[in-house]
Amino acid sequence: MAFVGGSVAVSGVLRTAPMLSAQSLRYALAGLLLLGFARWSGRTVRMPRGTDWLWLAGVVLTGLVLFNIALVHGSAHAEPAVLAVAMACVPLVLAVAGPLTEGRRPETQVIVAAVAVTLGAAIVQGWGRSDLVGFGWAVVVLVCEAGFTLFAVPVLRRHSPVAVSVHTTLLAALVFAVLALPIEGPVALTELRPGHLVATVYLAVAVTAVAFVLWYGCVERVGSGRAGLLMGVSPVAAVAVGAAITGQVPGVAVWLGIGVVAGGLAFGLRASDARAIDPLPETAP
Repeated sequence: MAFVGGSVAVSGVLRTAPMLSAQSLRYALAGLLLLGFARWSGRTVRMPRGTDWLWLAGVVLTGLVLFNIALVHGSAHAEPAVLAVAMACVPLVLAVAGPLTEGRRPETQVIVAAVAVTLGAAIVQGWGRSDLVGFGWAVVVLVCEAGFTLFAVPVLRRHSPVAVSVHTTLLAALVFAVLALPIEGPVALTELRPGHLVATVYLAVAVTAVAFVLWYGCVERVGSGRAGLLMGVSPVAAVAVGAAITGQVPGVAVWLGIGVVAGGLAFGLRASDARAIDPLPETAP
């Protein structure tokens, strides 16, 4: 989540690039890096079977493709803070829907913590202004960001975090390439300038290859409900990177929001009993 939050400034570099082609390149690079890592570390990447493809398609179409499209179109109707607040609501969604997806009951402790993390993240980001269309795109952003985790839960029961990351990144590269061909043309990649390429490589390595494996590994170990609380780290990291770049010290409200996020994380990640940190339940392959 620190990588994701810190990527805001980097993603801004790609606003002048052919977005679909750049995203295809990003996910293709990440998928190849993950395949190389799996081979180097001796991890097995099994081919998905049956309904695995449907769950993986859900991850890709919501959490990667439609999510990025919603951010682009939403930013034309809403200030960035509005979309950021939508993403800040994801911990609350995962606190309720995550355990249900995993065959568990939601925990009151995690839900209370998610409310705190969501509120704190919203304070950090600010509220922003939006028209009705922008609000609609913000809702799409919220649903898609939650889908990135929820659709992956059934697949994580049968595949490792590395394998899930490999399959989703390569599928995303294919989908973005198919979309880019008729919209941006077959030579759109040649329009990427050196700055675009540097940003794409950073996003491929840190925000995709590394972050995906760490995130799905966390979901596998502590469950999607508790893992969702860590999304509160993202806006804090964005503020930290912004302060480092601009040299401006955050205001009192931002520090208050960071404190609320920290309190929510401390409360929610404290295991109330042994079951709270059980890994995802296994299902028959």
